[in-house]
Amino acid sequence: MRPVYYRLCILIIIVFMLKGCSARNTEDYIRLKEKNRVMNASLSYMKEFPVTITAFNSPRSAGGMHDFFSEGDYWWPDSDNPEGPYIRKDGQSNPDNFDWHRKALVRLSLHVPALTSAFILTGDKNYADKVLEHIRAWFINESTRMNPHLKYAQAIHGRVTGRGAGIIDTIHLIEVARSVSILHEKKAIPAEDYEAVQQWFADYLEWMTTHEYGIDERERTNNHGSCWVLQVAVFAGLTENDSLINDARERFKTILLPNQLAADGSFPLELARTKPYSYSLFNMEILGTIAHILSTPDENLWEYSVENGASLKTAVNFLYPYVKNKTEWPYEPDIMYFDLLPVRYQFLLFAAIGLDQKKTLRIWDKLNPDPTNREMVRNMPLRQPLLWMNCAQMNFD
Repeated sequence: MRPVYYRLCILIIIVFMLKGCSARNTEDYIRLKEKNRVMNASLSYMKEFPVTITAFNSPRSAGGMHDFFSEGDYWWPDSDNPEGPYIRKDGQSNPDNFDWHRKALVRLSLHVPALTSAFILTGDKNYADKVLEHIRAWFINESTRMNPHLKYAQAIHGRVTGRGAGIIDTIHLIEVARSVSILHEKKAIPAEDYEAVQQWFADYLEWMTTHEYGIDERERTNNHGSCWVLQVAVFAGLTENDSLINDARERFKTILLPNQLAADGSFPLELARTKPYSYSLFNMEILGTIAHILSTPDENLWEYSVENGASLKTAVNFLYPYVKNKTEWPYEPDIMYFDLLPVRYQFLLFAAIGLDQKKTLRIWDKLNPDPTNREMVRNMPLRQPLLWMNCAQMNFD
């Protein structure tokens, strides 16, 4: 009887939602929707141990064992000059570049948010304690922690030892930071651990906002600039830095949207790439998350319009038909992985809340939340919607 009852409960909630229910009912629906997925993943993750960047090293890194290192995805050996600097092939990821630190970071971003979601659902402190194992290994323990900077990220062999573009790699800390905030809110993390993690992220924010790489990334007007703002907003939330939160909100309104959003709701800078479909969806994911967490009862950032009249609502309406039916995409298909898209983007859920657009919830409900392809996983910074249903900035009725 329980499976029948469970399906009936979900059906009833969906019916209420489609009739225009409150955000609180949206949260209830997500809890039911996500329960089996979250619990199955968490039961597996409970058996595993933390793995940090100190477990891997590359002779091409200019940093030490505690320094995160990655290489630019689209850079390859030059067939005309095999011993010379790498050359760029936009949209084509080089599988031979060093990627182990990023894999470890992505692994962290899978385990911690799922375990935190399991704690939200059950209240079982064993899940929170497992999260603490990862948190202590990555941010506190002297022998395994990562240094709070990205001086050696997105390096290019023969050209640079690191770049501002590397800051995009830490989008995989977004749900980790959010998880720590939730554990603190629920009094499931010791004060000394919470303060140590706060200090790590405060130090990282200081580096992001003052180092030349951070400033370079901040000034990007494409998805890189979007990722910088989202990270600052989330990490500032963890460190209780209201000034940076306000700066992120202002930058969203005065820099990101005006420089990225066309009147029809498209993102021209992303459409110009060799993977226009995936980059458009990825940028919408980032901007939609910013709008979700930084909107206030007095200002809905989903409806904030720029000079040409466009808003994120316009962007959602532009992309929606192509998420619903990819075959209608009027531009060139992506040079790689086009057949694997779309996956389950959280902006579809956030738009259902922020814009009361239940059509986007229907699409969100049908898409794959757990792709296994590495490229798909790499471009999914948000995977656990339960973490975002109780943001401090949300106004549940």
